[in-house]
Formats: sequence, structure tokens, C-alpha cells
Amino acid sequence: MWLSNSSVGRKVVMSVTGIALVLFLTFHMAMNLVAIISADGYNMICEFLGANWYALVATAGLAALFVIHIIYAFWLTMQNRKARGSERYAVVDKPKTVEWASQNMLVLGLIVIVGLGLHLFNFWAKMQLPELMHNMGMHADTLTLAYAANGAYHIQQTFSSPVYVVLYLVWLFALWFHLTHGFWSSMQSLGWNNKVWINRWKCISNIYSTVVVLGFALVVVVFFVKTLICGGAC
Repeated sequence: MWLSNSSVGRKVVMSVTGIALVLFLTFHMAMNLVAIISADGYNMICEFLGANWYALVATAGLAALFVIHIIYAFWLTMQNRKARGSERYAVVDKPKTVEWASQNMLVLGLIVIVGLGLHLFNFWAKMQLPELMHNMGMHADTLTLAYAANGAYHIQQTFSSPVYVVLYLVWLFALWFHLTHGFWSSMQSLGWNNKVWINRWKCISNIYSTVVVLGFALVVVVFFVKTLICGGAC
């Protein structure tokens, strides 16, 4: 099959799944910003996106996109290393035209994966998962279930910890580098790679990635500051 047997096909799969995940990140960032303005408004969104069938379908779809993206990323990385052979051990000057993010996409991707695991532990495992277990007739802790739709509470609890604040900011820093390169690179793989548009896509990529990451970071910082000022009660 072309999408798996050729290098170009694998890059197309990486590009399409990556763009889909970027769109989700944009939605997630906008949703999180609501928590700053209104805790009740944010909790209404969380309740709407609980363990309902449409939310579960979307979650399964996102998980599939993420797994495919990771598999193809490692596949392409191994393919590139195999193609370079023994040359990858040679000590050479790094080309000035090659971005730092491009040279370290695998490492950045691993940091993003670890950060995602942390995020799932702090939020998905305490919100959607208990509701899902309850709907399936499985035992779920009563107190955990009661707070499942209280997303604002979980945000406040998580970002009241300086350790989590630092970990999330490091994660977002790595995510920014990953997005700035990955976004325009995806457009290049899909054919928009002429001299005019590739520079435009790089500019759009930097701006778009900065807005998305700053949106996430703002939520982290605001809730941490709230904890310092009034213990999260304000």
C-alpha cells in the first residue's frame, strides 16, 4: 500500500494525522481558556463532553490518530537512520539551513508523549474514565465520580502544585518546538512547498504554535497565581 510502502506515503500519513491533532489542540486550548473566565462555564463544557457516545467516539478517534502519528514518526526516523548508515556516526558540522527542531523532533516527540501521559493521569483518569466505568457498571469511587465533571476543580488542584506547573511548562516548551517545525513540514509534505508558500507556512506555523502554546501556558500560570493569592478561592 502506497501510504505504508513509500517514504512519501508515510510522510503524508504523518502530515494528515499531525494536522488533525493540531486542530484538536486548538479546540482544547480554547476550551481551557473558558476556565479562566468562568468555572461554571468550563464545567458545563466538561459535562457535555463527559462519557457520552459522541465524546467516546471522538476520544477513540484521537487516540487512533495519536498512535498512528507516533508509529509513523518512529518508522520514518528508523528509515532515515538506516538510509544514512555509518554516516550518522561521523562528526560533521550541522547544516545551518537545518532547524534545531528538525534535528531533534524525536526527542521533542518523546517529551510530548511523556507530557501527554502526565496530562491523562491528571485529567482524563479523574474525569472521563470514572464516568465511563460507572456507565459500564464497573466500580468507581463515589467521591471521584462526584468530581468527574468538575473540570475547574481538577485544574485548580493540579496547578496549585509548583512541581506540576514546572513540568507542564517544560512540556509546553517542547510542544512549541515540535509544532513550529511539524506544522509547516506537514504542508511541505502535502505539496505546498514552493519558495513563496513554504516561507509563508513557516511564518504561520510560528504564529499559530505560539498562540496555542501561550493559551495553554496562560491557564497554568493563572491558576497557580490564584493559588498563591487566595488559595484558589478567587
